[in-house]
Amino acid sequence: MKKLIFTTFLCLFITSLGHSQSFKTEEGKATFYSKVPLHSFEGNSENLVGLINLDEKTVDFYIDLETLDTGNGKRDKDMKLTLETKKYPFAEFFGKLVSDFDTESSSIQDVKVKGTFKIHGVEREIEVDGTLQMKDNGLHLTAGWILSLLDYKIEPPQILFIKVDKEQEIKIDALLKPVDG
Repeated sequence: MKKLIFTTFLCLFITSLGHSQSFKTEEGKATFYSKVPLHSFEGNSENLVGLINLDEKTVDFYIDLETLDTGNGKRDKDMKLTLETKKYPFAEFFGKLVSDFDTESSSIQDVKVKGTFKIHGVEREIEVDGTLQMKDNGLHLTAGWILSLLDYKIEPPQILFIKVDKEQEIKIDALLKPVDG
């Protein structure tokens, strides 16, 4: 009898080791909001790729900057030249969840992540505020922060004598699906 209980316990323990609380997406949405005097515009991509591992509290995302679209071909071309997407094709973030998250709750929970954001070949430590929510079909993430172009050695483009605002608002929204195995 003791052998049966031990074997059952061992099987349950080994099974629990294989159950990771990891979630991934390959189709999250990233949006930036930009301004010039008397005008504002946004750019979007539905190609945000990411992984959140709740056991390790890690957050890892990247986006191919070539997939950003403002709805204006000339502006997109200028933006990609400014970002030097041929040389620096990705924006990347890797960090740690520094606030608690209750996986048993289906409520929207405020979270904070600290980590390294890299764009245009420059890495900087940042803090990002966002929300996480457990759903039946995965983990829903929203987050946002202000990115200063100058911090990443990106010269704000200008139209005639009017420069694009050096600060860009960044927002992400993604439903991450559980990772099997």
